[in-house]
Amino acid sequence: MSTRTTGKSTLALRKAASAPVMLEMCSVRVGPTLFGVPITHILEIVGNTRPQAVPLAPDFVGGLVHYRGDVLTTVSLRQLLGLPCSDTQGADTRHDILVLESSGGCFGLLVDSVGEVLTVSSSDHEPNPSTLEGRRSTLFAGAYKLPQGLLVMLDPEQLDPMRLGATAA
Repeated sequence: MSTRTTGKSTLALRKAASAPVMLEMCSVRVGPTLFGVPITHILEIVGNTRPQAVPLAPDFVGGLVHYRGDVLTTVSLRQLLGLPCSDTQGADTRHDILVLESSGGCFGLLVDSVGEVLTVSSSDHEPNPSTLEGRRSTLFAGAYKLPQGLLVMLDPEQLDPMRLGATAA
């Protein structure tokens, strides 16, 4: 009889292990693409901010901003992806910034706009396609199928400016 109970427990564990995991993502747009950042990495969303340019910085550096008494380096997702500046972007452009926390510390992620928090299911996750170019494939952690299209998941650890600087060298 104990074997039967153990068998049921194992079956229950297998069902529980295969149950979809729900994740909360903050949706952001860069151009027409919808990206997602796990909310567990987001400290704050700072809107309508103009980063200060950094001369001779790598292209992916969007500038510096004051954040709670500190200076925060920002990463421009648009520049990192090799997208052109939009027609409305100029020297005085203000951005939405996600303040992210990674193992290397805090940094800002410049995006065109911040959307809503979406709950996605692990059962809707698809891995990166094998045809994705090398550097970009490390920035993405797959995509989630949504009724209105795809949500490309960003890997905050890979977006850290210290890590990006080390891989660019």
